[in-house]
Amino acid sequence: MLPVRHWTSAAHLQELEKLGCLVLYEVDVHNMNEHPDLKQTKFDVILFNFPHAGHYSWLHERDSILIRMHQDLIAAYFKTAKEMVQEEGEIHVTVRDDDPYNTWEVEKLAECAGLQLKDKVEFRQENYPGYHNKRGGNINCNKKFPLKACYTYKFTVKVSALENSDGSEVYESASSEINSIITTVEDLQI
Repeated sequence: MLPVRHWTSAAHLQELEKLGCLVLYEVDVHNMNEHPDLKQTKFDVILFNFPHAGHYSWLHERDSILIRMHQDLIAAYFKTAKEMVQEEGEIHVTVRDDDPYNTWEVEKLAECAGLQLKDKVEFRQENYPGYHNKRGGNINCNKKFPLKACYTYKFTVKVSALENSDGSEVYESASSEINSIITTVEDLQI
């Protein structure tokens, strides 16, 4: 599907494969930690540049239903990436930090997933030679979107775990808090 929607990606994909990189398609962040090619590997860094839950002709970026869909996507990414990163590894997400994207509450979603912010750095496209940002979905796919007020958030797994009497770990931030800021896509009844 990628070469169809983003036809300009063909040369980049060929270069990655020539370099011996594993290129996977249709990996879902909701269960990427169970993907047969990924589940046995621990990574130093896992990066998700500009996650987006999709474009719908009847929804606008400021609509609360779409914001909740974005939050669900990012929360799922944090939850599964946490299982895939090495002990001192990092989980990165690059997003716009202007309205309405700043309403996604990326840092709060990470905290609810048991992650702590290590660093927040400005995303500068010139630091990534050959990188071209593209819209996802079926609406205006392969078109660029404005890269203003963009940051890469770098998170690590919280080490401040408390131990229960049975020896199991409990993280200080309760994952139940996540329900206060997102509603799952299933609950949205789209």
